[in-house]
Amino acid sequence: MTTFIAPPAPVIKPGPVTAPVVISAPTPQPEPLIEARFDADYLSNPKPTYPVASRRLGESGVVHLRVHVSADGAADKVEIKNSSGFTRLDEAARETVTRWHFVPARHGATNVAAWVVVPIVFSLN
Repeated sequence: MTTFIAPPAPVIKPGPVTAPVVISAPTPQPEPLIEARFDADYLSNPKPTYPVASRRLGESGVVHLRVHVSADGAADKVEIKNSSGFTRLDEAARETVTRWHFVPARHGATNVAAWVVVPIVFSLN
């Protein structure tokens, strides 16, 4: 009768413990916002009419309008951000810019609604 003797079990020495490597897809970066524009040559936006009474009284100044531009380029809302100091000039600017068309803001290739500030200068030079 033969006796079988099993070889000794291998000794496993503990090595350095390392964390598993997790590979994930890169997080997509948000598309940059391109601001709305009113100064493109092809838009043909008319200049505001200088009010006759303002010319006669020597009124001049700069009106800064805050304009909400829709995704299709229309002026949805026009607010006076900074007055020229003369109501006639402010209203002439606001009424005209309400009818303007804009290059809408974009996120990547998608048009989006956004606000833009439009300065209107009334000068008697």
